[in-house]
Amino acid sequence: MTVSSTAVHASGGAGTWENLVTTALLGTDRRAMVGGPAREAPVALLDAAAVETVRRRAGLRPARAARRPERAAEDPRPALPAAAARRLALLLAARPGPGGGRRGSAPDLMELLPQWLAAANARGFAAPPQALPALLDAARGRTDLRPAVLAFAGPRALWLARLNPDWRFALRAAPGGGAMLPDAEDADAARRLWQEGLFAERVALLAAIRAREPAVARELLAETWATERAEDRLMFLDSLRTGLAAEDEPFLEQALADRSRNVRATAAELLSALPGSALAARMAVRAAACVALDHTRDAPTIAVEAPHECDTEMARDGVAAKPPSGRGERSWWLGQLVEAAPLGTWPGRLGGRTPREIVALPVADDWQGELHAAWCRAAVRQRDPEWARALLGTASTPAAGGPGAVSLAERAKLLGTLEAGERAEWVAGFIATHGLSEAFQLLGMCVVPWAAPLGRAVVDALNIARDAGSYPWSFSGVMGLAERCLDPAEAARLEGLLAVPDEGKDASPGAGGYWAEAFQRLVTTLRLRSAMADELG
Repeated sequence: MTVSSTAVHASGGAGTWENLVTTALLGTDRRAMVGGPAREAPVALLDAAAVETVRRRAGLRPARAARRPERAAEDPRPALPAAAARRLALLLAARPGPGGGRRGSAPDLMELLPQWLAAANARGFAAPPQALPALLDAARGRTDLRPAVLAFAGPRALWLARLNPDWRFALRAAPGGGAMLPDAEDADAARRLWQEGLFAERVALLAAIRAREPAVARELLAETWATERAEDRLMFLDSLRTGLAAEDEPFLEQALADRSRNVRATAAELLSALPGSALAARMAVRAAACVALDHTRDAPTIAVEAPHECDTEMARDGVAAKPPSGRGERSWWLGQLVEAAPLGTWPGRLGGRTPREIVALPVADDWQGELHAAWCRAAVRQRDPEWARALLGTASTPAAGGPGAVSLAERAKLLGTLEAGERAEWVAGFIATHGLSEAFQLLGMCVVPWAAPLGRAVVDALNIARDAGSYPWSFSGVMGLAERCLDPAEAARLEGLLAVPDEGKDASPGAGGYWAEAFQRLVTTLRLRSAMADELG
């Protein structure tokens, strides 16, 4: 035995389970067993472990019986139809397919589970009790499923989660950690919970009250604001996004002087979303001082003079002084001012022009990208569809970006300010002009199921790509979206695309077979989605 080695007795009280486990992990050559030759040490270790196991079991003292858990709360919702329950069991039993590319014509059942859950929740059904463990296991592995699973599983899922550590995420995800909130009419109980409850309970309580009585929630928060921790103040302040109104302005103005930089930034962001707020007016004055019309040129041109410093008043109003790496200070400050200024500032400042006319004006000295990007962010923050349309431009505008959008990502955000029908129509026009190669982000902004014009545009573009012999795997993302988002009624239109097309000399090898499989999978999935909807009634 070396100097660094230690010894463990092979029998007797010294051979505790912890010592035996440590010896097994280190190895008997480093932690020798006492009671036999070194060559027999592994055998001695196993013998000692067997003896210790028997001793521990024989010496176990009976403990007081644990308190029986209380009954789970009743779920008053109607039971799931039998056919839908069988379908749910099949979806939950599905497993991921083999990696390395998705082929074959079988639907991807795992990708249909979110849609099934959304439909079941919309119809108000209760989850079958026997399916709750599988539902919780599915949500444990996929965080995107958790909100829908917990809504569908109901109170019994929280009851189970308290008994299984693997499902504790359900308690964290549920409002108030699964705690029961006071009745809406019980003001005293609500105030008591706000003053004495756990943080998660207080967040849930504030959100619930804010949703039905915004002023009461704000007053409740104001009572304890000065004594809250900075990280808690930030979370509570974020709840004011729900029902944000001009009545919140005095409280938010007070929060601009908060000790926490993150709290100040959030308060400034909320105030800038109120076009009539004093902060918005201050930002409008600052931004207007930086942007004006230059009439000395041949055509009216927007001239930009970015701020030369970020003063203390700008910092108080939420302007971050230090730019990100690689960004110039002045352009960084300008972007924040323009983003926070009410969009209604600009028609009067720029000659009474409409948003579309303003966006069409040339901008001097290479400031166009910065200015238009800030207007894009302002349109998204202020939910202004007129400015969004101006910055988007027509769907036939070159795909690199609209008149003001600097990227497809900006366009996708701007689309979110439009009504669902207008959004789908715009994306359909974009696909008809540019094809599908750059449409993935835009399609993700459209309501499911896709409107008929958008569905036709996607199918037509896929058909064109197939006939052109395009590399098929580059369209797998859009094909996957179509399986989940295309209206099931479109299945009949796709029948003619199931045959293997003739491959031209320039086509990718094996492309025809892939396209046929992909369209077969699309049709099969659409029919399955239709059956799922029928089963749910």
